Amino acid sequence: MGGTKQRRPSQGSEPGSEPTSPTRSNGSTMKGEKVEEEPPKQSEFEKKKQTFITRTIWTFVMIAMFFASMFAGHIYIIMIITAVQILSFKEVVAISNVPSRARSLRFTKTLNWYFLGVTMYFLYGESVIYYFKHIILVDRILLPFATHHRFISFMLYIMGFVFFVGTLQKGHYKFQFTQFAWTHMALYLIVVQAHFMINNVFEGMIWFFLPVSLVITNDIFAYICGITFGRTQLIKLSPKKTVEGFIGAWIFTIIFGVVLTNVLMRYKYFICPVNDLGSNLWTGLQCDPNPVFIPHTYRLPFIPPNWTHLPTKVSVSPMQFHILIFATFASLIAPFGGFFASGLKRTFKVKDFGDSIPGHGGITDRMDCQFIMGFFAFMYYQSFVAVYKVSVGSVIEQAISGLTHEEQMDVVRGLTKHLVNQGVISSGV
Repeated sequence: MGGTKQRRPSQGSEPGSEPTSPTRSNGSTMKGEKVEEEPPKQSEFEKKKQTFITRTIWTFVMIAMFFASMFAGHIYIIMIITAVQILSFKEVVAISNVPSRARSLRFTKTLNWYFLGVTMYFLYGESVIYYFKHIILVDRILLPFATHHRFISFMLYIMGFVFFVGTLQKGHYKFQFTQFAWTHMALYLIVVQAHFMINNVFEGMIWFFLPVSLVITNDIFAYICGITFGRTQLIKLSPKKTVEGFIGAWIFTIIFGVVLTNVLMRYKYFICPVNDLGSNLWTGLQCDPNPVFIPHTYRLPFIPPNWTHLPTKVSVSPMQFHILIFATFASLIAPFGGFFASGLKRTFKVKDFGDSIPGHGGITDRMDCQFIMGFFAFMYYQSFVAVYKVSVGSVIEQAISGLTHEEQMDVVRGLTKHLVNQGVISSGV
């Protein structure tokens, strides 16, 4: 008061004299004031440790879910493969679809999902008709869809194609055609290849479980051998892959494959084709085993000396020879599916395809080698293992598609007469 003005604190005065300053110049805290301490930053070691723990936990979770589904029945494995197809397609399409957010283009994602639906309709329809034609072809409602399935699928695709052309916008042609091509590449490399894994399940669980196990085993031993004695870089796309790990994993995968095959061949649940989607490990399956699972006697190409006490003949199932090819492909060729995926991620500058599996990245990051391995397993089985014989479904298909109603009745009467003569059915039927 009294004409004197209150002195304003200068910049050189002590911070403690400022009512808004919480600390003194020496860094000490004023009485009554609390300073929020920042949480200490995790060290690089702590981050790696946490990632390793998360990765390990989810690895065991996935293993438990896989075995539970496999033992619960074929239908559950098919459901898992279907989910993997959809999620992998979503992840791969998403990494190239980012620019569309900045463009006022309609129906880009809608067309992606439409083509996925059409492709799955065609593929699943083909499998259902092939493996269950004895049920589909005798149903009045399903028969038209079965006999005209391919034409229906083709027309559905043409509708999507026409719609795509109709949505082309000036100034965005290059982007839209790039998306169109990318979608079709994803459909072939993921959806089509993964679908052959479902066909493997129908042919017998061993043709699905064995290839999957070989790829996983090879990946594990490639890592172990690589960090143990790996020195020479294998490929620039994956700098951590070594030649020594590559070869070492091949040897261990063959050993593992021979042992696992010897175990699986003993159970018909694994070697029998699916004739009942409601079957599981406890109900089991019944069939005449494929000849590759029946031991054959082979004579050695040389006569060993007497002092060796080696037999001149050995009894081995042909499947033990086939597994050598499977293990070799899983070790030397399937990893290139992973290298291809690494190249894609480098192209789009992403670390992972997604984050759907904590600690592992996306579904595609775990399935990149499995797709090509499943495709190979199907082609190899159909070429060298499958036994083609007349089935009930194929006879019904030929009768329906190649005979008139009168001729079909003649077939029924002829079969009835034959069964009566054999005493299978009574004459009153």
